[in-house]
Amino acid sequence: MERTLLQWRLLPLLALIAALFSVFFASPRSFQETQRNKRCSLLPHDHYWISSKRIVTPDGLISGSVEVNGGIIVSVVKEVDWHKSQRSQVKVIDYGEAVLMPGLIDVHAHLDDPGRSEWEGFPSGTKAAAAGGITTLVDMPLNSFPSTVSPETLKLKIEAAKNRIHVDVGFWGGLVPDNALNSSALQSLLDAGVLGLKSFMCPSGINDFPMTNITHIKEGLSVLAKYRRPLLVHAEIEKDLEIEDGSENNPRSYLTYLKTRPTSWEEGAIRNLLSVTENTRIGGSAEGAHVHIVHLSDASSSLDLIKEAKGKGDSVTVETCPHYLAFSAEEIPEGDTRFKCSPPIRDAANREKLWEAMMEGDIDMLSSDHSPTKPELKLLSDGNFLKAWGGISSLQFVLPATWSYGKKYGVTLEKIASWWSDRPSKLAGLHSKGAIMVGKHADLVVWEPEAEFDLDEDHPIHFKHPSISAYLGRRLSGKVISTFVRGNLVFGEGKHASDACGSLQLATRN
Repeated sequence: MERTLLQWRLLPLLALIAALFSVFFASPRSFQETQRNKRCSLLPHDHYWISSKRIVTPDGLISGSVEVNGGIIVSVVKEVDWHKSQRSQVKVIDYGEAVLMPGLIDVHAHLDDPGRSEWEGFPSGTKAAAAGGITTLVDMPLNSFPSTVSPETLKLKIEAAKNRIHVDVGFWGGLVPDNALNSSALQSLLDAGVLGLKSFMCPSGINDFPMTNITHIKEGLSVLAKYRRPLLVHAEIEKDLEIEDGSENNPRSYLTYLKTRPTSWEEGAIRNLLSVTENTRIGGSAEGAHVHIVHLSDASSSLDLIKEAKGKGDSVTVETCPHYLAFSAEEIPEGDTRFKCSPPIRDAANREKLWEAMMEGDIDMLSSDHSPTKPELKLLSDGNFLKAWGGISSLQFVLPATWSYGKKYGVTLEKIASWWSDRPSKLAGLHSKGAIMVGKHADLVVWEPEAEFDLDEDHPIHFKHPSISAYLGRRLSGKVISTFVRGNLVFGEGKHASDACGSLQLATRN
């Protein structure tokens, strides 16, 4: 009798032990996944509210709160309606006067991975993005090796990115002569998940990414029309130059480099390109395709041509970059090759016109064109602008740079959200992103526009080679406090989440 009683008393204890064994041994994958999810975010909550006095929404700036559950925005309420919301036992994060804005979407970044990860790489590049309030990057198909021009080379990108990205990442594919006239090759690349295609109308500087002509572009648009995805174009066409010999053509002088890529190169390429964009109009042979001109530098005749094409109904958009809005040719020091890029940074009068076009809506959006390399390829010691690698390293600083240099022109928080979130999301077909509204991914940045900081050797910089950035030595305003990617707090108070839990953003056929 006593033995039977003892057995019954032991049963609850045995059941508890069995339950513990089932957690740790019977389903180790689910337990490990739970632990991994905890390492994806600095915030140990899946369901919470974020409050702020300044929330940038599609309906304007509000004071209120945003509810996040399972990585999705499930409600947005104004402060006056806050008391009506059901928020018992749900974490509330109050950011006070800091701005809550949709996370930035950078549609033009070179992460150089795989193949040239000594230039950048997915881990360093996406850490820099997170620290800068960028929640989604679209990686360019060149500067990595091999270039992304086929399903096989896209697969290499995908494998290199898995479990190594701290923000969400999508990919552009390359339109090059080898695939441009082969519709099945292009279709297979698009079917593999690239968000669109990119081509160069001048030599790219990368051997396995040759330039395209207008015939290649026209054929590419006919395929893209079926997928309703964009073609991004580097619009410069080389022309013969008449540069006089003389001491003023010192290769250490930025003005010498500027002469080698005049505005006529951009104008000529855009004029040529717009000869086929009429096919993208409603009823045209390439209706459904879209042309996006990247990193516009010339704010004169090139911009006038784009405005004219838009007025005629061509499906065309254009971007520029913060470095064209921040710097001018006159102020670039002799031999400071950190400022070399293509198209080049032009004069101060051109910069003023670019800002005017931004504010009036003639330029649609911004991108970083983060194009890093190894410091030795910048030839910083020689200062030879004609031989140094071209590209501005800026990924972590584009939000404060846009704000800092734009304040004098009347830039608003709403415009920054439009240039960096809403319009880029539409270009890339990332319709679950780009705005603070119910049903969208909880991709959010919290930042303090009034906070100033110096970009010096003491400032934490996360991309691989800070020394080559043209922004070093600048004083900027606009400090990023927190970055959320699909509800995960991936960056906060100067720290990153321990695991890289960004998601791959691959296109699917409609």
